[in-house]
Amino acid sequence: MVIFKKLRKLTVLHYLSQLLCFTLDTLPYSIRVLFESSVRNCDGFLVKETDAMNILDWKTKQNNVEVPFCPARVVLQDFTGIPAMVDFAAMREAVRNAGGDPVKVNPACPTDLTVDHSLYVLRIESIFGKNATLFFFLILEKLQWSSKVFKNISIIPPETGMAHQVNLEYLSRVVFEVKDFLYPDSVVGTDSHMTMVNGLGILGWGVGGIETEAVMLGMPVTLTLPEVVGCELTGAASPLATSIDIVLSITKHLRQADVAGKFVEFFGSGVSQLSVADRTTIANMCPEYGAILSFFPVDNVTLKHLKYTGFDKAKLEVMEAYLKAVKLFRNDESSSREPEYSQVVQISLSSIIPYVSGPKRSQDRVAVNNMKSDFQACLNEKSGVKGFQIAVEKQNDIVPVQYEGNEYKLSHGCIVIAAVISCTNNCNPSVMLAAGLLAKKAVEAGLVVKPYIRTSLSPGSGMVTHYLSSSGVLPYLSKLGFEVVGYGCSTCVGNTAPLPEAIRNAIKQGDIIACGVLSGTKNFEGRLCDCVRANYLASPPLVVAYAIAGTVRIDFETEPLGNIYLRDIWPTRKELHTMEEECVISSMFKELQEKMEKGNKRWNLLEAPESTLFPWDLKSTYIRCPSFFDKLVKPVSPQLIENAHVLLYLGDSVTTDHISPAGSIARSSAAAKYLTNKGLTPREFNSYGARRGNDAVMTRGTFANIKLLNKFIGKPAPKTIHFPSGQTLDVFEAAELYQKEGIPVIILAGKKYGLGSSRDWAAKGPFLLGVKAVLAESYEKVHKSQLIGIGIAPLQFLPGENPSTLGLTGREQFSVLFPPELSPGMTLDVKTSTGKVFSVIALFENDMEITLYKYGGSLNFVARRFL
Repeated sequence: MVIFKKLRKLTVLHYLSQLLCFTLDTLPYSIRVLFESSVRNCDGFLVKETDAMNILDWKTKQNNVEVPFCPARVVLQDFTGIPAMVDFAAMREAVRNAGGDPVKVNPACPTDLTVDHSLYVLRIESIFGKNATLFFFLILEKLQWSSKVFKNISIIPPETGMAHQVNLEYLSRVVFEVKDFLYPDSVVGTDSHMTMVNGLGILGWGVGGIETEAVMLGMPVTLTLPEVVGCELTGAASPLATSIDIVLSITKHLRQADVAGKFVEFFGSGVSQLSVADRTTIANMCPEYGAILSFFPVDNVTLKHLKYTGFDKAKLEVMEAYLKAVKLFRNDESSSREPEYSQVVQISLSSIIPYVSGPKRSQDRVAVNNMKSDFQACLNEKSGVKGFQIAVEKQNDIVPVQYEGNEYKLSHGCIVIAAVISCTNNCNPSVMLAAGLLAKKAVEAGLVVKPYIRTSLSPGSGMVTHYLSSSGVLPYLSKLGFEVVGYGCSTCVGNTAPLPEAIRNAIKQGDIIACGVLSGTKNFEGRLCDCVRANYLASPPLVVAYAIAGTVRIDFETEPLGNIYLRDIWPTRKELHTMEEECVISSMFKELQEKMEKGNKRWNLLEAPESTLFPWDLKSTYIRCPSFFDKLVKPVSPQLIENAHVLLYLGDSVTTDHISPAGSIARSSAAAKYLTNKGLTPREFNSYGARRGNDAVMTRGTFANIKLLNKFIGKPAPKTIHFPSGQTLDVFEAAELYQKEGIPVIILAGKKYGLGSSRDWAAKGPFLLGVKAVLAESYEKVHKSQLIGIGIAPLQFLPGENPSTLGLTGREQFSVLFPPELSPGMTLDVKTSTGKVFSVIALFENDMEITLYKYGGSLNFVARRFL
């Protein structure tokens, strides 16, 4: 009775569809969530009745209309959450200066901020012992201030877990209940792996920091009503295949199906064969195959998982009744009707065998039994997405090196970094336990890992450590060098301990293709270490196996590890199932909840002021008051970009890692010079990610990636040409000169500009460098939105045209004339100093984007609402 009392108002969604003579049964489940949100949040201004009708008519309106989406909550990780709090503090400052009430500046949408990415792995053996970890509790006083002063902000303290892991285990509601009103849980956040929660039936994805801040302030996310690709899974996976093998296989299939910018929704008999841990692992990888999200609707498997992890029984009953009433519950019976999809991709799980991915891109799969021959082929191939172009006579070179009193021999394919990290895998107990059980059997067989290999284990949460410890496998992982270094992003974002100097020198002197093997989702060049050129993604047990082998040039089928074969120590499904039942129990989830509620002792002892405005420390090298809100002005029509020089002439697939690095700060970089002038030593530089609250560092770090390929330079380097003087300079130095001379700058680029993780500084940095527009062949949608959100015009060459076909060298000066009134997708003329005229498309998809651009970005637009 109580259940139906709570449902009475909520079945309006079902009744509305009947009133309109429209059935929800044909709609994909993910589209049903969008529809529910539009009905619930319809206010006639930000969300209109026509938006709900467009979503209902999804099949004919997909790709043709923009719709708003109001998520139930926001999750931030500290790399982008700290800058968001800095921006909110700066917004309060600007509102006060403009005569408004700063107290009004608060998030309108419930927001959780996790402190996780600021983990930096350091080995300080002389002080803390081998493989010690230092947590840099960066500007935690700032976060404490934020939690006390801002409403609707909750801070998850350090050492709790990764943002997407904690989101899954603790923050997710599945169904929200506010004053006896129920509605589906949904989330956006500043981490590309926010999509993990889709495996739990929660609609969510990662967006840029700029869009997230706007959502926090009550603005909806605007997206083109997407195509929804139905991915039908059939069969059951091989006993030797892990969830990572399934992920890599699905990644390949969906890449080939071209799901970029689309929703993916899973159905079929194979879905019921996958645990929630498997589903979240698959959903977490969706940024790598380009989809906005990958959705697994709530079903009986989901409910069993929630019951297993400590959800209240009464709450589960209400949840199930509600989801069934509003047709958001997937019936896994074969007779049930499946939704209609834009297209269907069929994948047989039974065909999947163990794979790794690399050596340069996550979508390039390599069957484990082909690894040795594939790496050999990479040595032979020309330099490119897979090849290294090593001369035949040098492919078997061996470089002897002395380390810790012993001599070792390095050769092409040698492994120097092996990391079991938090992204993707640690949500799945089976693969983590498989790594531990493999380590146990390996140690018992007398196998070891060479000491120069940088091994590490950074779990996504304390729960992972708990079950690794209670199962008895953690000591064996430690004996092989896989010690727990902390909870947060480490190797995945370039935060790894430096390689021993002797090893680095040997690699460079011998021009060795050294390898890293990690259980993550990204393997961009130069991200792990500048001397590690081949990076492979693999499941946790395979990371351990390759670390023991010490090389990727091994055929596990025919070549032994010491005196045994890998198959002799590989855990069976039965062993893993038994261990999982015994060790991964609901009490662990309860323990995590208790830990969350108690908080971190050192965090609890921190004191912070409760002043309305934040007391900025002018000496701080971590945070400064940014300049984004210096001028809260009325909207003005875009003006002529006149005689702009090209700051950078870039090619295809320029990632947000190229634009705004997240890893270590190179000693020769412009950011390093700034920090050195502030009295810091290289040891104190930390990383770009940790210093996102300092616009001076981040502006200098923009386009500072060592793998940046600027066509003006002709080789990878964070350099460009300042054309008035003819000097070759760091990108920041050239941009600084242009700004002093009053010369605007633009960027020329190829296809898929802004590919990769959403990153607000990939837009903020170019804006502060003086970039007025980007001219590219195509854009990653999220990054394009970020450019508009900061006030940079995204311009696209006409189909079939690019700088080369237009005969542009990039050395010309460019002028772009904007009309007084812009309209979505209109064509603009561009004139060059050589007299050439060509047309580009202004990539504004709706009137709202034009309005935000006219206001100088979304943050200024939202800030003016407080005046």
